[in-house]
Amino acid sequence: MANQKTFSSVSATEAVPIYQRIKDYLLKEIQSGTWKEGEAIPSEAMLAEQFGVSRMTVNRAVRELTTEQILNRIQGSGTYVAQHKYQATLVEIKSIAEEIRSRGHVHRSELHQLNVVAANELMATQFQVDLAYPLFHSIIVHFENDVAIQVEDRWVNSALAPDYLTQNFSAITPNEYLVAVAPLQGVDYRIEAVLPPKAIADMLHISSKEACLVLHRKTLSQGQIATIVTMWHPGNRYQFAGSF
Repeated sequence: MANQKTFSSVSATEAVPIYQRIKDYLLKEIQSGTWKEGEAIPSEAMLAEQFGVSRMTVNRAVRELTTEQILNRIQGSGTYVAQHKYQATLVEIKSIAEEIRSRGHVHRSELHQLNVVAANELMATQFQVDLAYPLFHSIIVHFENDVAIQVEDRWVNSALAPDYLTQNFSAITPNEYLVAVAPLQGVDYRIEAVLPPKAIADMLHISSKEACLVLHRKTLSQGQIATIVTMWHPGNRYQFAGSF
């Protein structure tokens, strides 16, 4: 009887597909706190070696967990434990690409600037860092069905997102990369309606006499200022909404 019981137990385990066992393992490690939000999990190659299976099998497990929003895959960077959605009073901290796709529309972006800048007195004060501290600066225009709806002017703490300049921002948004490498601890924001400077109006393909809704947002991660971003939206094409 003892042998029969052992045989049945082994058979039940083997009946579970190997990709499912890998999923269960990854979930267990995440739930136990071995890998915390924003932390990278082992590569697919490492997991394939650990379980003695092909990378295709591991890829299925990782892909399904990504679809279930347990994991977050960043092209050229790795796979991370996804962060829980953070919602401020009115503005949810999420990717504009995700927002556009949720409406069944097509997102694309144009990169206008991506470089490293030594912090001047104003930026050093805002980021609470020393003068000449390296900050990353990007300006990206986001389109919904080929209509410009946002100019994202973002400054990034280089210590918290060291690979920012190497990201392909035509494939992912800065938000998608940053939530993976710099888990959000807090946010300050304000919204105002103002006339855009000519450079912003040109990027949005609007007149400088048309008012924009402007979101100013500062995020905190690991006890430091992570990003300071200004997002310009044409007032006649965009609205902020939320629920309580």
